Amino acid sequence: MNIAITSGKSEGPTKLNAFDNALLDAGIGNVNLIEVSSIVPPGAKIIPLPKFEVGSMVKCVLAKKISERKDDLISASVAVAMSKDFGCIAEHSGVNVSPEKVRERCVSTVKNMMKKRNKKIEELIVEEINHRVKKCGAVVAAVVYIE
Repeated sequence: MNIAITSGKSEGPTKLNAFDNALLDAGIGNVNLIEVSSIVPPGAKIIPLPKFEVGSMVKCVLAKKISERKDDLISASVAVAMSKDFGCIAEHSGVNVSPEKVRERCVSTVKNMMKKRNKKIEELIVEEINHRVKKCGAVVAAVVYIE
């Protein structure tokens, strides 16, 4: 099993439409997402996001934020920390919080997860996305498991 990291942002006439459009922007809008917890299996590699068959069942760790308030700054972030054995994933999102704070919280969380497991971080990757809401906006950041 491998993983891919992606993110997207969009606007829509409703919260659900904005969220769906952000998923489409991230390349994971035409699949059924199954949210899982945060462990990357041994031997997994980070690869580019593949094209999925429409309707596929796809496991992921997902960070999202949706807002209907004009000018809100919405942010979503995922962080992947890999040791030589396996990895951990953390997600975080925020509204009207500096994107740096959202990123820092996500990184801090995944570092703590690895520390608790006595694992040395060999690689740390962060994906983040931010959006200034026009009418109704959404952001998503995801780690997708590829079987």
